[in-house]
Amino acid sequence: MDRSQVEVFVRALSRVLGWTYMASWSLSFFPLPISMWRRKSTSGVSIDFNFINLLGFTCYAIYTATFLYSPVIRSQYAARHPAAAEPTVRVNDLAFAALGVIMCLVAYSMFWPRLSGLHTPRHQRVSWTMRGLFSGCVLAPLVVICVVFAQTPDSKNNPFSWAWIDVIYTFSYDKLVITTVKYVPQAWLNYRRQSTVGWNIWTIILDLIGGILSLLQLVLDSSLQSDWSGITGNPAKLLLSNITIFFDLIFIVQHYILYRGASDPKAKSGPDSTTPLLDDSNP
Repeated sequence: MDRSQVEVFVRALSRVLGWTYMASWSLSFFPLPISMWRRKSTSGVSIDFNFINLLGFTCYAIYTATFLYSPVIRSQYAARHPAAAEPTVRVNDLAFAALGVIMCLVAYSMFWPRLSGLHTPRHQRVSWTMRGLFSGCVLAPLVVICVVFAQTPDSKNNPFSWAWIDVIYTFSYDKLVITTVKYVPQAWLNYRRQSTVGWNIWTIILDLIGGILSLLQLVLDSSLQSDWSGITGNPAKLLLSNITIFFDLIFIVQHYILYRGASDPKAKSGPDSTTPLLDDSNP
């Protein structure tokens, strides 16, 4: 095949990978709320994870939407990456982010007994650590916006000075920080309980498949450009994939090796026990 045929094939393969990873990551949202609904309880699931995940996907939706449809952001990206034809953000990235916002909202709402009707352990509250992270992630883009407004007219002509694209990049960095931190409470909760009961492993398996395919799509898209700046120009997608893969492997080790066959700590305490269960407390 000549070069043009190879490019057509790679682009087609990229689209297939994109929508496949989007489907895999999208499906990963469903097992956990379904299992909580079936168990009629949020026991064994970290509220911190679900609380901060909602903000993370909101930031990611803003990031992908502006890179796809904002002429200002796309022109500033072209000025900073002249060798790249266009940003490596795809429609499937936005579709996944939008679905993520909806499903994270559904999952977090299940921790409100009056709304969901599920049993929520009385000690299951959002930790101050996650509240602080939430505040910091909201504050960061506001600070960058102030810096952009403070730019002089001359500096605005420099593509590498502070610009609106930096505000959008800040949203992507928020998402990266949240993704790095959000899995920790659940992994720690599994460790304290010495069990993964309540935490659905299919969420992790589908998440892992999506992370691998997302990384492959980014590499393929960047290979079509004259350099590899498409990878560094989309740090959110690059690091999200790698962070996701790393933590998913931790959960798989916990489920299939460390705590394989472990029973539910709630069952040991008995349904009528008044003693708070280990999994009722936030890590």
